[in-house]
Amino acid sequence: MTSEERSNQPAIRVVIAEDQSLVRRGTAMLLSMQADMEVVGQARNGIEAVELAQLLHPDVVLMDLHMPLKGGVAATREITRDLPKTQILVLTTLHDDETVFEAVRAGAHAYLLKDADEDELLETIRALRRGESRLSPQIARKVMDQFRRLAPMSSARPFREDPDSEPLSDKEEKILQLICEGMINRQIANVMCLAEGTVKNYVSRIMEKLHANTRIELALLVGQTRPE
Repeated sequence: MTSEERSNQPAIRVVIAEDQSLVRRGTAMLLSMQADMEVVGQARNGIEAVELAQLLHPDVVLMDLHMPLKGGVAATREITRDLPKTQILVLTTLHDDETVFEAVRAGAHAYLLKDADEDELLETIRALRRGESRLSPQIARKVMDQFRRLAPMSSARPFREDPDSEPLSDKEEKILQLICEGMINRQIANVMCLAEGTVKNYVSRIMEKLHANTRIELALLVGQTRPE
């Protein structure tokens, strides 16, 4: 999307949840310099993050995980439960396996380490506006490894064993495969010769059928069934 196209859309409304004031203010300054972003609130802890999200209904919450009073994982879980349209971007120094796994399971839509460069952070926020999910490569590897350790290997199509789940169509199977390859909606649309909005609708139906909350979870749930 060009800068002109972004300027024609409403600004991405962002809440920053970070207990370190210098980091919080610096991030707010960076985002405020972007024509397509607006920082609508700043939280110093997890409780404030939840309260601000419920009050302001932001498009994106930048969530630190290690905060006082209420941690970022618990805050993420509450926000995604109550505000399904709000996207959570975890931005933290924590990258141990258990922390990463818990954040994704809580509903985080993207996970970046604080050493990510500015362009990566800005592009990730914009990707969330487009309905995409992002994991930095090192985090993706950790999450995949954790899922493989905790989930038993099953058949190539485990979800069809659930009698309450409707099977995926051939087209949905193909789109799911492309998601697992890391493609975004625009790329899938080009491969499948579909409109981008049509792809987005297909992705929503796939997530509903497979009981996944995010595109990340879709890819991981499928990835855990593949041979090592």
